[in-house]
Amino acid sequence: MRKKERAAAAVERLEKLYPDAVCSLNYSDAFQLLIATRLSAQCTDARVNVVVPELFKEFPDAYSMSKAPLHRVEELIKTCGLYKTKAKDLIGIGKMLTEEYGGVVPDSIEELTRLPGVGRKTANLVCGDIYRKPAVVTDTHFIRLCNRLGLVDTTDPVKVENEMRRLLDPEKSSDFCHRTVLFGRDICTARRAYCEKCVLNDICQKKIKKKK
Repeated sequence: MRKKERAAAAVERLEKLYPDAVCSLNYSDAFQLLIATRLSAQCTDARVNVVVPELFKEFPDAYSMSKAPLHRVEELIKTCGLYKTKAKDLIGIGKMLTEEYGGVVPDSIEELTRLPGVGRKTANLVCGDIYRKPAVVTDTHFIRLCNRLGLVDTTDPVKVENEMRRLLDPEKSSDFCHRTVLFGRDICTARRAYCEKCVLNDICQKKIKKKK
């Protein structure tokens, strides 16, 4: 079975396993998803979901975030880790969106990655979930699964993204990324791959690095 065929089979099987897979971050619009995703760097989605209600209550849009006092943003997001850098980025995002985009979150990878602290992972998530464009979100679960399946042979996020764009159906790539997160938490975990109960067992190359 060729790589593209294995990728298509993986997409189909994870669709059946997780029919309602969606982003695990809580948000109500493009701005909130952008901010929540920036906060999720080196932090769990569960923790971000605890923090953002109060943050968005005080600073619900780009304009209000652009005027936010730095110390207040730091206080609100402190438990997310790296809070000083993240707070500066959030305010910077608010200012740039307000001054250059009329408060509207742009819909392209190129424009999104101009924003402070926004990388390709965040940009792809926004493009896929908000604007329904083909997207490949290369989080740790996605990278791990694609390597174990033998679809890629690198952990470099940009290289994984580019290779998987060639292998995945553009219409299904974004949702597939969400499903790999759930699958990576439940079955193909970082600590152990539960191959005996894996729906991808027969198409997997099982490229698993053994812990010494």
